[in-house]
Amino acid sequence: MSAALMAFAKWLQGTGWATWISGSTWAYPFVQLTHFFGLSLWIGTNLALDFRLLGLGRKRLTGADLSRNLFAWNWAGFAIAVCGGFMLFSASATKYVINPAFLIKVGILVPCALIVHIIVQQNAKIWGATADTLRIGKYMGLVEIILWIGVVTAAVSIPTFEIFGS
Repeated sequence: MSAALMAFAKWLQGTGWATWISGSTWAYPFVQLTHFFGLSLWIGTNLALDFRLLGLGRKRLTGADLSRNLFAWNWAGFAIAVCGGFMLFSASATKYVINPAFLIKVGILVPCALIVHIIVQQNAKIWGATADTLRIGKYMGLVEIILWIGVVTAAVSIPTFEIFGS
């Protein structure tokens, strides 16, 4: 563990708004709800496109059309999730920076999933231009789904490492 990272975590956790979030009976649950709402919106729109690229669901729209229609909702969900997640992180930063599940989630899985998501979103207009998605589009949609399953698995494992000690 980097001393600079731990120093930053201690500073962040000591800020007024972080102590307010962790010390309030209603602020932490509200921020958590906000984070989960953003995640639901973001991951939901990701999965909708990925499933469409895989050929699942109704085919009223091509993958390209669906990607275009969900673009703003997708990134709004991302922004809400990141803001909420950062506020949750700030409330217990010193615990999170030593938690293996959190480090795997934020340090490996989220960056990989985000990169794949951007690739899928940029290329959906080509891969999903017709009712029959190109094979690479199907493959990348599946890869993105698998990465998001990994992110969620790491996220729900975070409390386990807090209980048993990191």
